[in-house]
Amino acid sequence: MLPRIAYFGPQGTFTEQAARGFAADSEVDSELLPHDTVPAALDAVRRGEADGACVPVENSVEGAVPATMDALAEGEPLVAVAEAVLPVRFSVLVRPDGGPVRTVASHPHALAQVRHWLAANLPDAAVVATTSTSAAAVAVLRGDYDAAVSAPVAVRHYPLEVLASDVADVSDAKTRFLLVRPPGVVPGPTGRDRTSIVVTAPDRVGVLSDVLTELALRRINLTRIESRPTKGKLGEYRFYVDFDGHVAEPRVGDALAALRRHCPRTRFLGSYPKAVEGSPAPAADNAEFVAAAEWVARIREGRGA
Repeated sequence: MLPRIAYFGPQGTFTEQAARGFAADSEVDSELLPHDTVPAALDAVRRGEADGACVPVENSVEGAVPATMDALAEGEPLVAVAEAVLPVRFSVLVRPDGGPVRTVASHPHALAQVRHWLAANLPDAAVVATTSTSAAAVAVLRGDYDAAVSAPVAVRHYPLEVLASDVADVSDAKTRFLLVRPPGVVPGPTGRDRTSIVVTAPDRVGVLSDVLTELALRRINLTRIESRPTKGKLGEYRFYVDFDGHVAEPRVGDALAALRRHCPRTRFLGSYPKAVEGSPAPAADNAEFVAAAEWVARIREGRGA
């Protein structure tokens, strides 16, 4: 499906693990292309250097990933076609010839998810933030730090030893990843889909209420809403909204059209299968929306009411 998949690297991150999963699901052999930042991975797709990108979007402990949210809302549009959810369990890696652990490095999100473990097991070690969990492993290999909190896949790429494995303060912590590509034909509905949009709200009373009401009126289940400043005008925000359903469904299409009327700067971020365990939820009942649309069509065509 996607021969070249860019991802937030370098090698040895949870994002690489997610990208490998997307590649395994592809009908063609995929080349994985690491990039230093989320925006760099997405821009590689926009420039045509990659066919898609795997990026983290939210973590169950630390919340949304701002770099991904901002980068998807700006620049040339990209749309999600798949998602993956990975359990977050870390390994603490050290050099084979290393001595006492006086410094521990990792990405801030990772450090936040193991702070209690570090306090209990390495209480005297200084904690240092890096750009990614894999960058921390590379820094340990160089001798900059003594230990790295990294994704387990990192030991595939770097000659380090595992000091501790299966490390996490929250046992069921998870991170959600998206596979995005340039806009095109949207994959058809599966009955267990999610739609993502970003709405830049105009400065007027009740605009957020209007957005939520359009979903509620159509009995569409809201699964996530986050706000981020536009970084332009003080007090101007974007709302990132996820909800159940697919753009091909009449109720969802009807809701998107209504939202676009309220907020002209609404960007479609994709309709894609949810990464859920167990049986898929039953498809939404769209019969009333189909019947209403057919009724209006009959009136317009002079075929009676």
